[in-house]
This record gives sequence, C-alpha cells and structure tokens, in this order.
Amino acid sequence: MAVRKIIRMGHPHLRRVAEPVPEAFIKSAELAVLLDDMVDTLHDYGGIGLAAPQINENMRLAIIEIPGGESRYGEIDAMPLTAFINPVVTVNNPALNGYWEGCLSVPGLRGFVERPQDVTVSYTSTEGTSEQLNLTGFWATVFQHEFDHLDGHLYIDRMQDSTRLVFEEEFTRYWTDP
Repeated sequence: MAVRKIIRMGHPHLRRVAEPVPEAFIKSAELAVLLDDMVDTLHDYGGIGLAAPQINENMRLAIIEIPGGESRYGEIDAMPLTAFINPVVTVNNPALNGYWEGCLSVPGLRGFVERPQDVTVSYTSTEGTSEQLNLTGFWATVFQHEFDHLDGHLYIDRMQDSTRLVFEEEFTRYWTDP
C-alpha cells in the first residue's frame, strides 16, 4: 500500500488521547487500507510496533510484530504481526522492571523506563472478536509502550531518571555490554 510519515516528538497530535475505533469501522475496507499502510510503515522504519497516532491517525489502533530470537533484551519469543483495536491494559502485578526503550517518534534516542511486568491486554481483533493476552517481561513493556501512544504519552514521560536518556550512539558505546 503506502509508507506513511511518522510524526515525531513535538508534533501536538502525539499528545492527544486517541478516539475509539467505531464498531462499524472494524471490518471496513478503509481500516484494511490503514492497516496495510501501518504494516508498510512499520517495516520501512524498522520498528516492532506502531500506533495509529504515530502516523497522525486519531484512533485507538496499534500493530505489533516481534521477530523473536536473540536480541539486546536476551532471547525473546516471536509474536506474529497482530492488530489491536481499542486495547485496554490491566496491571496484574505492579512490580516494575526496566528496559531501554526507543521509539520511531523519538528517533535517535534511548531511555531507561521501568514498567509493570505482568499485564493483561483486552482488545478487539480485526475480525471484530474480543480477545485477551496475558503478558510478562519484555512483551509487557512493548505493549504498554505502544498503547501509551493511544493516550498521548511517550516513553520519555515514564522515565524516572532523565540522566538515562541517551543518544543511540552513546547507548551502544557506554550502556551495552561489549
């Protein structure tokens, strides 16, 4: 379909609360085109998740695709490309763990963010069915990061220590194991 421009930190539309996707829109051709555009954009920019507000679409919609295997976060399981319509995150355990996060809307930077590591995500699928996922660890972090975009939040808003906001080059040089 089309690669869309990702809006970056500073664009006021990244800070608004997205509108729910109406039930009548869920199986529409327009939603299918938007999802195709989001997939093309995600793959072109090289991310693992993309929320509709990041391409200036004001709706509660996100996609996530995790390739799995060895990563800078250790060995992670794969998640096939999945669309999440009107997702809701419920924290099952408030215990926090931190990961270095990056964002397509905050290019060139990484920040250390602590988030709950045991959550349940309820959402509507592209088929219009209600679904639920229980997520822990890295996956819990990824989903909270993406869905934060639907509420106008960026990962930098969740950081407790601003000294752990770094450029990617310095992250690689000073913060990762050789």
